Amino acid sequence: MITLYKTTFLSVLLLSSALAQAQSHQDLAQLRSVAEAFLKKEGAGLPGEVKVEIRPLDARMQLAPCPAPEAFMQPGARVWGNTTVGLRCSAPTAWKVYVQAKVSVMGDYVAAGVPLAQGQPIEQSQLVMLKGDLAALPNGVVTDMAQAVGRTSNVSLPSGAPLRLDGLKSRPVVQQGQAVRVVSSGSGFKVSAEGRAIGTAGEGQVVQVRTPAGAVISGIAQAGGLVEVVF
Repeated sequence: MITLYKTTFLSVLLLSSALAQAQSHQDLAQLRSVAEAFLKKEGAGLPGEVKVEIRPLDARMQLAPCPAPEAFMQPGARVWGNTTVGLRCSAPTAWKVYVQAKVSVMGDYVAAGVPLAQGQPIEQSQLVMLKGDLAALPNGVVTDMAQAVGRTSNVSLPSGAPLRLDGLKSRPVVQQGQAVRVVSSGSGFKVSAEGRAIGTAGEGQVVQVRTPAGAVISGIAQAGGLVEVVF
Protein backbone atom coordinates (compact mmCIF):
# COMPACT_ATOMS: atom_id res chain seq x y z
CA MET A 1 0.00 0.00 0.00
CA ILE A 2 2.84 2.38 0.90
CA THR A 3 4.66 1.47 -2.33
CA LEU A 4 1.51 2.24 -4.38
CA TYR A 5 1.15 5.57 -2.58
CA LYS A 6 4.76 6.48 -3.30
CA THR A 7 4.39 5.53 -6.96
CA THR A 8 1.22 7.61 -7.34
CA PHE A 9 2.76 10.55 -5.53
CA LEU A 10 5.85 10.39 -7.75
CA SER A 11 3.68 10.27 -10.87
CA VAL A 12 1.78 13.36 -9.75
CA LEU A 13 5.03 15.20 -9.08
CA LEU A 14 6.42 14.30 -12.51
CA LEU A 15 3.18 15.35 -14.21
CA SER A 16 3.09 18.62 -12.30
CA SER A 17 6.72 19.29 -13.21
CA ALA A 18 6.03 18.60 -16.87
CA LEU A 19 3.00 20.89 -16.88
CA ALA A 20 4.94 23.65 -15.15
CA GLN A 21 7.73 23.34 -17.67
CA ALA A 22 5.27 23.41 -20.58
CA GLN A 23 3.61 26.52 -19.19
CA SER A 24 6.97 28.25 -18.91
CA HIS A 25 7.55 28.05 -22.68
CA GLN A 26 5.56 29.21 -25.69
CA ASP A 27 3.37 26.56 -27.34
CA LEU A 28 4.96 26.05 -30.78
CA ALA A 29 1.78 24.51 -32.16
CA GLN A 30 0.01 27.79 -31.43
CA LEU A 31 2.65 29.69 -33.40
CA ARG A 32 2.12 27.43 -36.41
CA SER A 33 -1.63 28.06 -36.19
CA VAL A 34 -1.11 31.83 -36.01
CA ALA A 35 1.20 31.76 -39.04
CA GLU A 36 -1.21 29.57 -41.03
CA ALA A 37 -4.21 31.80 -40.27
CA PHE A 38 -2.19 34.89 -41.23
CA LEU A 39 -1.16 33.47 -44.63
CA LYS A 40 -4.70 32.29 -45.41
CA LYS A 41 -6.01 35.77 -44.69
CA GLU A 42 -3.27 37.45 -46.76
CA GLY A 43 -3.88 35.06 -49.67
CA ALA A 44 -7.66 35.44 -49.66
CA GLY A 45 -7.55 37.74 -52.69
CA LEU A 46 -5.38 35.46 -54.83
CA PRO A 47 -7.06 34.01 -57.98
CA GLY A 48 -7.44 30.39 -56.87
CA GLU A 49 -7.73 27.95 -53.99
CA VAL A 50 -5.10 28.80 -51.37
CA LYS A 51 -3.37 25.99 -49.48
CA VAL A 52 -0.88 26.76 -46.70
CA GLU A 53 1.84 24.46 -45.40
CA ILE A 54 3.85 25.61 -42.37
CA ARG A 55 7.24 23.98 -41.98
CA PRO A 56 7.85 22.38 -38.54
CA LEU A 57 9.46 24.65 -35.97
CA ASP A 58 12.57 23.58 -34.12
CA ALA A 59 11.28 21.64 -31.10
CA ARG A 60 14.34 22.73 -29.12
CA MET A 61 13.29 26.37 -29.38
CA GLN A 62 12.25 27.74 -25.98
CA LEU A 63 10.37 31.03 -26.05
CA ALA A 64 8.73 32.84 -23.19
CA PRO A 65 4.92 32.40 -23.20
CA CYS A 66 3.05 35.06 -25.15
CA PRO A 67 -0.69 35.72 -24.71
CA ALA A 68 -1.07 37.19 -28.20
CA PRO A 69 1.70 36.31 -30.70
CA GLU A 70 1.52 38.39 -33.88
CA ALA A 71 2.40 37.27 -37.41
CA PHE A 72 3.97 39.61 -39.97
CA MET A 73 5.88 39.65 -43.25
CA GLN A 74 8.95 41.59 -44.27
CA PRO A 75 8.34 44.50 -46.70
CA GLY A 76 8.39 43.23 -50.28
CA ALA A 77 7.97 39.57 -49.32
CA ARG A 78 5.44 37.73 -51.42
CA VAL A 79 2.56 35.77 -49.93
CA TRP A 80 2.66 32.84 -52.36
CA GLY A 81 5.19 30.11 -53.12
CA ASN A 82 8.02 29.44 -50.69
CA THR A 83 7.92 32.27 -48.20
CA THR A 84 8.88 33.31 -44.67
CA VAL A 85 6.54 34.48 -41.92
CA GLY A 86 7.67 36.40 -38.87
CA LEU A 87 6.16 35.84 -35.42
CA ARG A 88 6.73 38.25 -32.57
CA CYS A 89 5.69 38.99 -29.03
CA SER A 90 5.64 42.46 -27.47
CA ALA A 91 4.82 41.60 -23.85
CA PRO A 92 5.48 40.40 -21.26
CA THR A 93 8.73 39.25 -22.92
CA ALA A 94 9.71 40.56 -26.34
CA TRP A 95 10.93 38.01 -28.90
CA LYS A 96 10.86 37.46 -32.64
CA VAL A 97 11.20 34.29 -34.72
CA TYR A 98 10.75 33.33 -38.37
CA VAL A 99 9.12 30.23 -39.83
CA GLN A 100 9.22 28.81 -43.35
CA ALA A 101 6.01 28.18 -45.25
CA LYS A 102 4.73 27.16 -48.67
CA VAL A 103 1.59 28.71 -50.13
CA SER A 104 0.04 27.00 -53.14
CA VAL A 105 -2.61 28.73 -55.25
CA MET A 106 -4.48 26.20 -57.38
CA GLY A 107 -6.26 27.98 -60.23
CA ASP A 108 -6.80 28.23 -63.98
CA TYR A 109 -4.33 29.90 -66.32
CA VAL A 110 -4.05 30.50 -70.06
CA ALA A 111 -1.59 28.46 -72.13
CA ALA A 112 -0.78 28.07 -75.80
CA GLY A 113 -2.93 25.29 -77.30
CA VAL A 114 -0.71 25.27 -80.40
CA PRO A 115 2.77 26.68 -81.07
CA LEU A 116 2.57 30.49 -81.24
CA ALA A 117 4.96 32.40 -83.48
CA GLN A 118 6.54 35.66 -82.34
CA GLY A 119 4.46 38.63 -83.50
CA GLN A 120 1.53 36.44 -84.54
CA PRO A 121 -1.89 37.85 -83.55
CA ILE A 122 -3.36 35.45 -80.99
CA GLU A 123 -6.81 33.94 -81.55
CA GLN A 124 -8.97 32.33 -78.87
CA SER A 125 -8.95 29.00 -80.74
CA GLN A 126 -5.16 28.87 -80.23
CA LEU A 127 -5.47 29.01 -76.44
CA VAL A 128 -6.41 26.52 -73.73
CA MET A 129 -7.19 26.84 -70.04
CA LEU A 130 -5.09 24.68 -67.72
CA LYS A 131 -5.17 24.19 -63.97
CA GLY A 132 -2.09 24.28 -61.79
CA ASP A 133 -0.25 25.95 -58.94
CA LEU A 134 -0.15 29.62 -59.94
CA ALA A 135 2.49 30.22 -57.27
CA ALA A 136 4.87 27.90 -59.13
CA LEU A 137 4.36 29.68 -62.46
CA PRO A 138 6.10 32.86 -63.65
CA ASN A 139 4.82 36.15 -62.25
CA GLY A 140 2.08 37.81 -64.29
CA VAL A 141 0.68 34.62 -65.80
CA VAL A 142 -2.50 35.26 -67.81
CA THR A 143 -5.66 33.95 -66.13
CA ASP A 144 -8.28 35.29 -68.58
CA MET A 145 -8.26 34.58 -72.34
CA ALA A 146 -9.59 38.09 -72.99
CA GLN A 147 -6.23 39.41 -71.78
CA ALA A 148 -4.45 37.62 -74.64
CA VAL A 149 -6.82 37.50 -77.60
CA GLY A 150 -5.86 40.00 -80.30
CA ARG A 151 -2.40 40.61 -78.83
CA THR A 152 0.94 39.24 -80.01
CA SER A 153 3.69 37.36 -78.19
CA ASN A 154 7.14 38.89 -77.83
CA VAL A 155 8.69 35.42 -78.30
CA SER A 156 7.68 32.17 -79.96
CA LEU A 157 5.89 29.83 -77.53
CA PRO A 158 5.56 26.03 -77.69
CA SER A 159 2.25 24.30 -77.14
CA GLY A 160 1.39 24.14 -73.43
CA ALA A 161 3.51 27.16 -72.43
CA PRO A 162 1.79 29.59 -70.04
CA LEU A 163 1.23 33.12 -71.33
CA ARG A 164 2.54 36.08 -69.34
CA LEU A 165 1.15 39.59 -69.46
CA ASP A 166 4.60 41.13 -69.80
CA GLY A 167 5.27 38.81 -72.75
CA LEU A 168 2.33 40.14 -74.76
CA LYS A 169 1.85 43.39 -76.59
CA SER A 170 -1.23 44.98 -78.05
CA ARG A 171 -1.82 44.90 -81.78
CA PRO A 172 -0.94 48.35 -83.16
CA VAL A 173 -3.92 50.59 -83.81
CA VAL A 174 -1.68 53.42 -84.99
CA GLN A 175 1.27 52.88 -87.35
CA GLN A 176 4.25 55.17 -87.84
CA GLY A 177 3.54 57.65 -90.64
CA GLN A 178 -0.20 56.97 -90.54
CA ALA A 179 -2.63 59.86 -90.91
CA VAL A 180 -4.61 60.12 -87.68
CA ARG A 181 -7.31 62.29 -86.21
CA VAL A 182 -6.32 64.04 -82.98
CA VAL A 183 -9.22 64.64 -80.62
CA SER A 184 -8.56 67.15 -77.83
CA SER A 185 -11.01 67.57 -74.97
CA GLY A 186 -11.20 69.35 -71.68
CA SER A 187 -13.61 71.19 -69.43
CA GLY A 188 -16.38 72.41 -71.73
CA PHE A 189 -14.64 71.88 -75.08
CA LYS A 190 -13.76 69.22 -77.64
CA VAL A 191 -11.91 69.80 -80.91
CA SER A 192 -10.33 67.58 -83.52
CA ALA A 193 -7.60 68.01 -86.13
CA GLU A 194 -5.55 65.97 -88.56
CA GLY A 195 -2.01 64.82 -87.87
CA ARG A 196 0.55 62.15 -88.71
CA ALA A 197 1.80 59.57 -86.22
CA ILE A 198 5.52 59.70 -85.43
CA GLY A 199 5.54 56.22 -83.87
CA THR A 200 3.60 52.97 -83.65
CA ALA A 201 1.34 52.24 -80.66
CA GLY A 202 -1.25 49.77 -79.42
CA GLU A 203 -4.59 50.77 -78.01
CA GLY A 204 -4.16 52.73 -74.80
CA GLN A 205 -0.47 53.46 -75.40
CA VAL A 206 1.07 56.91 -75.73
CA VAL A 207 2.00 58.02 -79.24
CA GLN A 208 3.39 61.28 -80.63
CA VAL A 209 1.71 63.07 -83.51
CA ARG A 210 2.98 65.85 -85.75
CA THR A 211 0.38 68.44 -86.76
CA PRO A 212 0.30 70.13 -90.19
CA ALA A 213 1.81 73.21 -88.50
CA GLY A 214 4.81 71.12 -87.37
CA ALA A 215 3.93 70.92 -83.67
CA VAL A 216 4.48 67.60 -81.89
CA ILE A 217 1.87 66.51 -79.35
CA SER A 218 1.39 63.33 -77.33
CA GLY A 219 -1.86 61.46 -76.93
CA ILE A 220 -3.41 58.06 -76.27
CA ALA A 221 -3.81 55.79 -79.30
CA GLN A 222 -7.34 54.50 -79.85
CA ALA A 223 -8.87 52.14 -82.38
CA GLY A 224 -9.82 53.61 -85.75
CA GLY A 225 -6.76 55.83 -86.10
CA LEU A 226 -7.74 58.19 -83.29
CA VAL A 227 -5.37 59.86 -80.84
CA GLU A 228 -6.95 61.30 -77.72
CA VAL A 229 -5.46 64.28 -75.90
CA VAL A 230 -7.06 65.19 -72.59
CA PHE A 231 -6.40 68.51 -70.83
